[in-house]
Amino acid sequence: MTLKRIFLFSIAITCFTIQFSTAQDLAILKYKGGGDWYSNPTALPNLIAFCNDNIDTKMKAKPETVEVGSSDIFQYPLLHMTGHGNVFFSDEDAENLRNYLVSGGFLHIDDNYGMQPYITKELKKVFPNQELVELPNNHPIFNAAYKFPKGLPKIHEHDGKRPQAFGLFHKTRLVLLFTFESDLGDGWEDPEVHNDPEEVRLRSLQMGANIVKYAFEN
Repeated sequence: MTLKRIFLFSIAITCFTIQFSTAQDLAILKYKGGGDWYSNPTALPNLIAFCNDNIDTKMKAKPETVEVGSSDIFQYPLLHMTGHGNVFFSDEDAENLRNYLVSGGFLHIDDNYGMQPYITKELKKVFPNQELVELPNNHPIFNAAYKFPKGLPKIHEHDGKRPQAFGLFHKTRLVLLFTFESDLGDGWEDPEVHNDPEEVRLRSLQMGANIVKYAFEN
């Protein structure tokens, strides 16, 4: 790391530490590669409204969008990432994201279908010596606000596989959650978008609230 990058990183960490103590907002993560990072446009506003109404958060109604390589990510304790297709992190993007995560940030990646092979490869740039690990059903994230004794709920069928929640850790802290074969974001969208039954949408929003609460408190 050059002296300039060390200096900029130290400034970002200082700002992040100050803001993180009071910040209670999330942001959408914009990435390169051509994948539709902007998919599910009604999802996060609905999740934010649900959390503000039910778990006493005070998030802004409309989430901001931040680029993975920007120091702006350090303003948010929680980043949300989704899409269907290709993902690409430059070396600078990966370094920035790694610094964010080890400094107290949290990233939720929700596979909107077809994202898994691309994001798995790019995460090796962020944590070269780690593999995604499936979380057990008794992990605290499944009990943060609402109880999910069977783990991640199934929202959309896709390939009919069981839903899985994978994590990456820094020391003992979960810093990244990758939700696969569940598609929580589709469940957060306006009811008419996917015509999901109300009980399915509720499970999805409750699991989303668990992620928000866990990220804000750990």
